[in-house]
Amino acid sequence: MPILDEHTLDFISHSPAQTRRFGVRLGSLLQAGDLVCLEGELGTGKTCLAQGIGRGIDISESITSPSFTLIAEYRSPAGLTLYHIDLYRLDAAVEEALAFGLDDYLRADGVSVIEWADRIEPVLPEEWLWITLRHVDQSKRGILMEAKGAHYDDLIGKFRKSAFGI
Repeated sequence: MPILDEHTLDFISHSPAQTRRFGVRLGSLLQAGDLVCLEGELGTGKTCLAQGIGRGIDISESITSPSFTLIAEYRSPAGLTLYHIDLYRLDAAVEEALAFGLDDYLRADGVSVIEWADRIEPVLPEEWLWITLRHVDQSKRGILMEAKGAHYDDLIGKFRKSAFGI
């Protein structure tokens, strides 16, 4: 059973396409000001999930990992901006993230999705949706969603209903 409690949800994705579909379901529930933190080893599907989130927000552009640019901005037809942030290449992640103005993006009126968020956890806001992706086998990925804050508890509940019908 994938449900742990009202703050967490743990389930398996059986393919990159399914990871994107889970992202679409999540993205359709997100709103301006939301923060989604992604954690996981290389190849666990962080960018696949971010691509799905973009589709769920109604972004038609191709979403790729912004590893070399750090931040990519995408705007939906409805005007909602997706800030896709990738911190993989930062050496001193906290200091460098603050130096390039990460806090401005987190306060902006858009959805922020941060890959490698664990590298800057001490400077993140107090409330967020944290998603840890892990290898299960060659094609399967474990996805653990953890909510911190009432808004994100509600978001997990809505996602649970949308994705699993419960």
